[in-house]
Amino acid sequence: MKFIHLSDLHIGKRVNEFSMLEDQKYILAQILSVVAREQPDGVILAGDLYDKPIPPAEAVQVFDGFLTRLAEQNCPVFAVSGNHDSAERIAFGSSLMSGRGIYLSPVYDGTVRSVILKDAYGEAEIFLLPFIKPAVVRRVLELQEDAGQPETAEVSEIRTYQDAVREAIARIPLDPKKRNVLVAHQFVTGAMRCESEEIVVGGLDQVDAALFDAFDYAALGHVHSPQHVGREAVRYSGTPLKYSFSEAEQEKSVTVVELGRKDGQETELQIRTIPLKPLRDMRKIRGTYLEVTSRSFYQDTNTEDYVQVTLTDEEDIPDGLQKLRVIYPNLMRLEYDNRRTRENRLIDGADVPEQKSELELFAEFYELQNNQEMSPAQEAFVKQLIQEVQERSR
Repeated sequence: MKFIHLSDLHIGKRVNEFSMLEDQKYILAQILSVVAREQPDGVILAGDLYDKPIPPAEAVQVFDGFLTRLAEQNCPVFAVSGNHDSAERIAFGSSLMSGRGIYLSPVYDGTVRSVILKDAYGEAEIFLLPFIKPAVVRRVLELQEDAGQPETAEVSEIRTYQDAVREAIARIPLDPKKRNVLVAHQFVTGAMRCESEEIVVGGLDQVDAALFDAFDYAALGHVHSPQHVGREAVRYSGTPLKYSFSEAEQEKSVTVVELGRKDGQETELQIRTIPLKPLRDMRKIRGTYLEVTSRSFYQDTNTEDYVQVTLTDEEDIPDGLQKLRVIYPNLMRLEYDNRRTRENRLIDGADVPEQKSELELFAEFYELQNNQEMSPAQEAFVKQLIQEVQERSR
């Protein structure tokens, strides 16, 4: 049984105030081509379908179009809500859409929705666990207490994400004879993060990979870098696009998972990735202003890419951002790497200021701020400026 594992679409996302919708439309069309070529038994979407709980209308249209095209290909979809999604909005219309093979996680109420598929090796059950927090699970337990239902844990014991996920999984009626697949959106201890991810202070959102030991494959979302944690079967597919410059060197992809025969506790498992090519790459550029603006430097590159430029000039370039955008229109970030930026010196008040001239005070301030003295031309300019100010104030 073959699945294509995706996560963290973040439809509607803006990166450094640049809308990514055009890039997302492009990459989703590419994914649809992969689905048509691979003919999987289902597509897994492991959370963060949107970038905001209340997504803009255009983002909803893009995702609706993607699901519609998958339904037209008769490809089942198994999707859960992530921490960026509204669980209630994702769940809306889920019963209706299941008739077209689009299975969405409901709001967590103590049970986990599952879907059973069959192939030559028997049944495979896909469990849809939305992103959960300790407070959500505690609320479920409190409601069950009020209704007089039996409990599997005390409300006071659910303090961490680890506790919450353990309790949610303990309530899943697993049949060890079947191939069991979990779709979830949580942070597993040991996974490598990126700058574009939402960080919980103190690592309170971490859960242990051992919680997923009973599943033949855990299709995870939340971490933006493609990777497995612990065993191969506990895997993050990563984002289909780069959303931060910490991901600049990554190759984005979709994960293809094939589950074969299950013999006792062991299931035949094959995992491979298919690279994705973005409309615009996200990359870093470094050099002096003259170097990065030289035609020989950029003529063989896609200047439409999203770039971060690090200038190594000792002096800041006036209006550098706008000048560079003439060549690199999608320049997202401009940084400097020079003596001034490499040395963080504390700027204290000048000693005995009344004994120093205005020019001396300014020169001292400039050196403290920039870690270098003014050039003769700069000093002459400042001296002339001070004289003009003094004349006007007389």
